[in-house]
Amino acid sequence: MNEFSSEVKKFGPLGKGEGLLDEKELELKLEAAVRLVPYIRLVLTKRLRVRFSTMEEYADFYAGDEANRLFQELIADRLVMTEILMLLRENPRSVGEIAHILSLAPSDVSRILNSSVRQKFVGFSQTRNCFMCC
Repeated sequence: MNEFSSEVKKFGPLGKGEGLLDEKELELKLEAAVRLVPYIRLVLTKRLRVRFSTMEEYADFYAGDEANRLFQELIADRLVMTEILMLLRENPRSVGEIAHILSLAPSDVSRILNSSVRQKFVGFSQTRNCFMCC
């Protein structure tokens, strides 16, 4: 345990090892992750729990494209959507503002926002030319 603790301490304070996260961005990402925990538990039980006969099958699945696709589709995109919703609860924002704050490509932000509009999580104000929470 002492060795593990020493290794973790080498990373430094949370967010500093990555070199890019300021305190507000780190706080946003951690809050979004915390809010997503119940959803992640559900996804793990319903969609990502796969039974394997051998350790080789297990290793092949989780090292392969299918596991990465499922993770991206079910968790990573949902995490970004949660971050975006949290930002929009603070203030209406444009795609460019959101992309800048979250260090994402505007095309990725647009894709997630378009999906969120269809699900009626967010709306678009044509007069203000920005997105906002519904």
